Amino acid sequence: MEVKLFNSLTNRLETFKSIAKDQVSMYVCGSTAYSSPHIGNLRPVVVFDVLRRLFIYLGYEVTYVSNFTDVDDKIIKKAIEENVDEMVIANRYIAEIKQMVDDIHSLAPTYTPRVSEYIKPIINYINKLVETNHAYVVDGDVYFKVDSIDHYGELAKINLDELKVGARVEKDDKKKSPLDFALWKKTTEGVKWSSPWGEGRPGWHTECCVMIDDLFPGGLIDIHGGGFDLKFPHHTNEIAQHKASHKNKLANYWLHNGFVTFGDNKMSKSLGNVILAKDAIKQYGGNVVRLALLSSHYRVPVKFTEATIKMAQAELNKFTTTYSQLALALQKAGADLLKANPSDITPFISALADDLNVSNALTYLHETLKNTNAALRSKTSDLATLTANFVAIKTMFKLLGLAIDYPVLSDEDKKLLADYQAARKEKNYQKSDELRGELLRKHLL
Repeated sequence: MEVKLFNSLTNRLETFKSIAKDQVSMYVCGSTAYSSPHIGNLRPVVVFDVLRRLFIYLGYEVTYVSNFTDVDDKIIKKAIEENVDEMVIANRYIAEIKQMVDDIHSLAPTYTPRVSEYIKPIINYINKLVETNHAYVVDGDVYFKVDSIDHYGELAKINLDELKVGARVEKDDKKKSPLDFALWKKTTEGVKWSSPWGEGRPGWHTECCVMIDDLFPGGLIDIHGGGFDLKFPHHTNEIAQHKASHKNKLANYWLHNGFVTFGDNKMSKSLGNVILAKDAIKQYGGNVVRLALLSSHYRVPVKFTEATIKMAQAELNKFTTTYSQLALALQKAGADLLKANPSDITPFISALADDLNVSNALTYLHETLKNTNAALRSKTSDLATLTANFVAIKTMFKLLGLAIDYPVLSDEDKKLLADYQAARKEKNYQKSDELRGELLRKHLL
């Protein structure tokens, strides 16, 4: 089945073609480990997890990389405030991020590289840019020369003449052009490393290029993803560096998810309107938060409000109720839930393959559940069809990353049910009533 994705670079829907047959290389920008992640940080974790699961279902071998930025001015500032080493801060929040990924039921990345592990390759990468006249050194700082490459800013579709210093461009009198960006920063405080230009630390935009160089042959990947806010300057500057170093645009497909909003504003730590991911998951559960984040198409903003949460809770309740009732009915009938083949879910897969149209996929899931409920109420329901529906529902849950369990009858439960049926057959009403009461208490009837 063809997968169609909206490529931010070309601004159109494209049929996905992998670089290597039956393999997909994905890199999604991770978090900067200076504070607890908020709900907005969860959206790319969920969105790109669903895409990864789709590719796996379609038979691809997926290498999924998401980095940790553990060298950053904000980390250094927090370390100074707490009078601890920078890695104490970074390790604390990296542990939180990993737990968050697990709690939201996303698959762990294949690799989670950290900037601190790549300092030497980063220095070598920057040095080559200097040697090829794509970067220049000023008083221990190194800047990328934007006018050394063509079509800077094509990803974000920005008008370079309209960019304002102080708004979207960092002001620095050392730079030859306001658009030039730092590759290496001279520093006298905080964590620093020796380099050909003096002691300092990397700028933000180089780490992903170097990690992709190291983890993927040829320095070119299929898919580069992240939040919409990364299009400029971060992803724009990544492309600029890779044009200079590799004569390519780093990735063939660039995907960006929309913001999570709280009220009318983007959720942002600087605005002080954030909901911490760990608090939301603790209060509502990973499945509910996940469904809420998938409630709007990934390319548009999603509102994280009480109304969104209530809708997700109601939806999850429908899923869980029907799934549990179906599982119990099948086990009572002696069906083998582990060996059955699923019913056809082509419409569900087609929806996900259409630029992750989760809404249409959920519509098909709801239809399957509705048909299953009707079949459960029917005395002429076909056991094979119900078993196939069970496996299909289970598969759709897995593709969406929903961790929904079903009740499994124990030997004791099976004996209780058998005794109940025997008592009814024998018209031993007192015993059957007692057993029925016990079965009801265990939610087996």
